[in-house]
Amino acid sequence: MNIVGIAACTSGIAHTYIAKEKLLKAGKELNHTIHIETQGTIGTQDELTAKDIQEADIVIIAADIKVGGKERFQGKRIVEIPTEIAIKSPKALLKKIQEELEK
Repeated sequence: MNIVGIAACTSGIAHTYIAKEKLLKAGKELNHTIHIETQGTIGTQDELTAKDIQEADIVIIAADIKVGGKERFQGKRIVEIPTEIAIKSPKALLKKIQEELEK
């Protein structure tokens, strides 16, 4: 799977970056291509490119707040979850998404 996403939490510090790292690690372990943008207290980092988004099979928005730039994902399948799910069970999340895409 080719996955892109955004991670953002209410404080814009810990959970934002932990969610990103957990998703990246799980994606790599499951042989997926994954790119996660963060929207934290220091602004947007690792911003998704139009090419990243175009090539994506799925968009994961792991956020506890409203994120900016969602209009970029028009026409894409989007999964919106709280950061807690990305942190606690990222592999299970990615496996479930893959099962749904294969139906």
